[in-house]
Amino acid sequence: MAKHARTQKTRSAGGAGPGKWPADDLARLLADHAATLSEDVLLGPRIGEDAAVVRLGNERLVLATDPITFAADAIGLYAVTVNANDVAVCGARPRFFLATVLLPVGAKPADAERIFAGIADACRSLGCLWVGGHTERTADLGRPVVVGTMVGDLEGREPVSSGAARPGDLVLMTKGAGIEATALIAREKGEKITGKVGKAVLARARKYLADPGISVVRDARIARDAGARALHDVTEGGVVTGLWEMAEASGLGLRADGDAIFVREETRAVCEAVGIDPLEAIGSGALLAAAEPETARKILAALESEGIRAAVVGKFLEPGAPRRITRAGRTKTLLPPAVDAIARLYT
Repeated sequence: MAKHARTQKTRSAGGAGPGKWPADDLARLLADHAATLSEDVLLGPRIGEDAAVVRLGNERLVLATDPITFAADAIGLYAVTVNANDVAVCGARPRFFLATVLLPVGAKPADAERIFAGIADACRSLGCLWVGGHTERTADLGRPVVVGTMVGDLEGREPVSSGAARPGDLVLMTKGAGIEATALIAREKGEKITGKVGKAVLARARKYLADPGISVVRDARIARDAGARALHDVTEGGVVTGLWEMAEASGLGLRADGDAIFVREETRAVCEAVGIDPLEAIGSGALLAAAEPETARKILAALESEGIRAAVVGKFLEPGAPRRITRAGRTKTLLPPAVDAIARLYT
């Protein structure tokens, strides 16, 4: 999603690389062409928002869509999970899923079977229903691609926005940086880095899809119920991008504590092995939540009681204040990387 008004210069559209379209140009495109807020569009497209909220008759629906282009061996699980995350951080329960499955021309029936089984298993685990989509063989495609759409139910609650943070709110993060990147590296480049990280670390890293897991549905529910003002899902560009997107959506400054952003042993090992920064690598599995300080303490306690690790990683500042991150005693401007660290491995 993209915000129509920009508060800080971001990536230009001139660069050619994989990943999200440059934020400045995306904001312009959406301002020119996408639907604006109305009685039927309650939350529309802007940078930092993970889903849309629309009115259909007397009901309000939360809608999200995301493609999966990595992790061919678990692409069905990924597609369901990341789309469920996007509606969950809007305060909704994932209900109905659709998938467009694109397979290379040489794909075999077993390839489709594996993807379909992964989608079905993931939907069952999250309690949502797979209700439709489209499947085809596509020319000039080197690996499977699944584009998912999730419909969420607010169950009578008000939607939560990534852009609802206020000055003075603390930023909490769950689970850790680079969880999704850890699983991707271990699964797709494991043979090349075994000598650097060891078999035991690599084996644990391969299991990161489930433990600590790339879903934030439970995290979001707990944080919402405990009073979080704003929620955001860490995805492409890692925690650094997630923090920037949340500040951009809220129109606020931000002071981020990079040393408080925890990096698990396996994540640190595999990221060092391939030479990338875990704070700038795709990070589904980590949730960002904003709340005033007293509520933030309640959220931390609620998450801890459910066995979910969380910590305060920053504080939102007044509009117009700078966005900065401090790591190892050095402070610099907080900006999303031009290309996600994992995406660079594929170029």
